[in-house]
Amino acid sequence: MIQPLGRADELDRLYGFIAAARNGIGHAVILRGEPGIGKSVLIDSMTGSAHNFRVLRSDGYEAEANLPYSGVQRLVGSLEVDGEQLPDLEREALRVALGISAGAVPDRFLVGRAVLGLLAIVGKGGPVLCAVDDAQWLDRESLDALGFVARRLHAEAAVMVFATRADDDVDVRLAGVPVLQVEELARPAAIELLTRSFDGVLEPRVAADTVDEVGGNPLILTDLARDLTIRELTDSSFVPGPMRAGQRLEELYRRRLEALPQSCQDWILVAAAESTGDLKLVDRAAALLDIDESAGEAADDAGLAVIDGAVRFRHPLVRAAVYRAATASARRRAHGALARAAEASGSVDIEAWHAAAATARPDAAVAQRLVDAADRAGLRGGLIAKANLLARAAELSEDPVLRDDRLLTGAESASDSGAARFALDLTDRIPDPDTLEPVAAGRYLFIRASLANFLSDPEAIRIAPDQLTAAADLFHGHETRREHLALLRAFDVAHSNERAVTADTMRALGLRLRAAATDAEPVTRAVLVGLGALILDSYAEAVGPMRDAVRVLSRLDDRQVLEFSIAGVVFTSALWDERARNSWLDRGERIATQAGALRELDSLLWMRSLTDLDRGDVAAAGRAVARVRELRRAMGYPAEHVVNGSYLAWTGAPAEAVIQIAALVLAAGFGGVHTATINALAIRNLAEGHYQDAYALLSPYEADRFLQVTPHQLPEYIEAAVRAGHTADAHRVTAEFAVFAENVGSPWVRGLAARCSALIAPVEEAEGLYLAAIAALTETDTPIELFRAHLLYGEWLRRQRRRGDAKAQLHTAAEGLTRFGAVAFAERAARELSALGERARLGHPVSTVELTAQELEAAALAVAGNTNAEIAAIMFLSANTVDYHLRKVFRKLGVSSRRQLREHLPPATG
Repeated sequence: MIQPLGRADELDRLYGFIAAARNGIGHAVILRGEPGIGKSVLIDSMTGSAHNFRVLRSDGYEAEANLPYSGVQRLVGSLEVDGEQLPDLEREALRVALGISAGAVPDRFLVGRAVLGLLAIVGKGGPVLCAVDDAQWLDRESLDALGFVARRLHAEAAVMVFATRADDDVDVRLAGVPVLQVEELARPAAIELLTRSFDGVLEPRVAADTVDEVGGNPLILTDLARDLTIRELTDSSFVPGPMRAGQRLEELYRRRLEALPQSCQDWILVAAAESTGDLKLVDRAAALLDIDESAGEAADDAGLAVIDGAVRFRHPLVRAAVYRAATASARRRAHGALARAAEASGSVDIEAWHAAAATARPDAAVAQRLVDAADRAGLRGGLIAKANLLARAAELSEDPVLRDDRLLTGAESASDSGAARFALDLTDRIPDPDTLEPVAAGRYLFIRASLANFLSDPEAIRIAPDQLTAAADLFHGHETRREHLALLRAFDVAHSNERAVTADTMRALGLRLRAAATDAEPVTRAVLVGLGALILDSYAEAVGPMRDAVRVLSRLDDRQVLEFSIAGVVFTSALWDERARNSWLDRGERIATQAGALRELDSLLWMRSLTDLDRGDVAAAGRAVARVRELRRAMGYPAEHVVNGSYLAWTGAPAEAVIQIAALVLAAGFGGVHTATINALAIRNLAEGHYQDAYALLSPYEADRFLQVTPHQLPEYIEAAVRAGHTADAHRVTAEFAVFAENVGSPWVRGLAARCSALIAPVEEAEGLYLAAIAALTETDTPIELFRAHLLYGEWLRRQRRRGDAKAQLHTAAEGLTRFGAVAFAERAARELSALGERARLGHPVSTVELTAQELEAAALAVAGNTNAEIAAIMFLSANTVDYHLRKVFRKLGVSSRRQLREHLPPATG
């Protein structure tokens, strides 16, 4: 095999990936460079060196950019493997995505997981090379799915290589995949290539001058050598003015095209308009235009295209040059013929695309065909394709009502796919939103308000609850389902904003939730009533409706759970029922994982990290944070959407940095995250003995209370007030919290109420209260709260000079607080023990074991009893990679079985 000139470094790296795949280590890479730079040649060199590899290829085509999963179809559709080896959900998702069967609309990441599983199956029979050329033209669903696969390749005998021009959308969808920038050839290699390619003798000076003028793009150099004489090269008149490589090449190809007979130019324009290389479709369309079939042979003879069962252009820039050289009317004529040919062959989606390209003015019939194609795309999970098709349908719609409906439906589809800016752009295309009829106006408000968090727009986030409530009012009496969804979303956003939302807005929302419950179906009614009670009523009155809502949600069908995920966390938090909350999050995570709904899983894991801190398990919160980061890397994001400042505060980050993070998230509109971060910093101040600082941080929240959030802060406020000498405040809030605990009644809140009361109780009552707190908290899954009770009791015992009893309580506290990651409190217990002449047995929290995030998660799931296949599904990896991680865990910890592994990990919580 002839190696391309001047590409030794690039080939060394690519051949290294081939060698690694032979040893079962997967890699992915993006070859990025300008047109003609030699990306395809590098891919060909890879495939030529990949002896005994199964080579899978998929090229992007503009005509198929809105055919969802067409790129995946070309890559794996021909594989003859036992699909039964894939989990049922993955197998069915892939079949629906590829149009083999009808079924539930698959998430693109679930399709990606299925492709990853297929590659692992194929890899058992030998290594695999997946090559994707012209990735900039790949349909977005395929790009997302294959980008996911590329980021998850670890212990698979596979290499995945993408070739693409610079393209912002490709950069976003393949984010996280390493990039190999393919640059122009160095000057000596460029001169050598030009000299070798020239038919004759080329003087070194002429070759050097030519390279200095046009640069080191290989395709430009070889085509110049082929097309131009020495005199033309010497004249330097072949390229008018400074031009980029693509422009230079297009100019060369345009000149070559103009030298061909008109019939050949017409035939090659049809081929360029078709773009996928379907020779039968091109010939049928050409016949409809009375173009003789022999015209194609002339294009082949001229070296612009190759006909060998399909039509292949010498380079994509040839196609671009042909297409751009034609007049707009000629292009429409070619697309019209292709549309009729596609219709005759039954290719309805291709027909719709060409019909739209052939249409210059509004056309109701063509617009409807695009709408039908969009509906079919949506059924296969092609949400971006659906949005694109509807956007074009709107452009061709004569009726303004239909136009606006199509724009709104497209925006909804784009929003559901996570393409927030595209969705916003589609709503911006509505000429006059004020003239929309009520339901359409409600949809417009709903879309724009729902995008606020995605776009991190503080002002949009602030007004979103009012917009969503207004949307619900517009839906009222027309579409009840949309009305209720808008109200639930309004609560979710208001809850996230917290104190950025005015009291009047919250009260109006509460009244609206309560009113809407009257005509809601049972599940929604229970949730609306519960939320309305939480906002409007006293806690004593709200407990009953909230418990009813939790009971109803616990009986929900899996298909509805994710819709109510935030409400479930709010209710269980308000009822201080940590086990019900853990169970609810467990269920949501399982459903999202099975469905490949990574965006929803991301949100659930983020909530999990906060609730783990709330119930007092820093180690579990750390595992959740690590899972969020790993999941976002799988999705192509470098880090969390919002930094978890609470976890940073708990784990010892500098207070100044935590405060700065809190200020930033507040400025971004995330008031709830700000509150949680400040609360965590206050808790750390308590642990470190900075009681006045803790009191100062918590006092504003005690004075300005918010729903179920503030009650969870009151125990910290009480301890800070007691220690800082604010006795009156401590007594007032403790009495209030005791009544609150009696109304709620859970062991968690009863234990904390007893602990708070013990802090201010006279000596003769305090011990009984500490013991009651420990007894109640022992029944819960709130470990740090329990061990803090032991710590406070031990401190009290030391002050009572009961040294032996104090030592026992403080040792229990120090060991437990260490085990669950509360290092600052463990150190406080150690200081107390030191004052008694004892040394604490702190050890190290489990979270500091030298395991990577993936290894720790795989190990924890293995300890919980999951099989490798189940762990793979949860972690969005292949079973091969899970096995690889577990073997590394066993080696690092010096264990040989899952039973021994349990001794090195904390008990599973949550």
